[in-house]
Amino acid sequence: MKSQPWRLLDAKNQFSKVVEAALHGEPQHVTRRGREVVVIIAADEFKRLEKLKSAAMPRFVDHLLALPKDEVAFERVPFLSREFEF
Repeated sequence: MKSQPWRLLDAKNQFSKVVEAALHGEPQHVTRRGREVVVIIAADEFKRLEKLKSAAMPRFVDHLLALPKDEVAFERVPFLSREFEF
């Protein structure tokens, strides 16, 4: 269940309550001019989410290995250095 959002000024004035609620596992939503702008969560929860995010991202090497392999032979173009004169 989502808790009632805090107006920015109220969250600022009662920051210790905002932190306590976040430490008890209740993400604290803060609004500015009626729009939700931040969510305050406990540091342990943030670390857990960061681990999940990095675990879900494929490594670059995995991405390269997943590319389709082309078995068609191709002709190599001869290398001409810049010093080559016609």
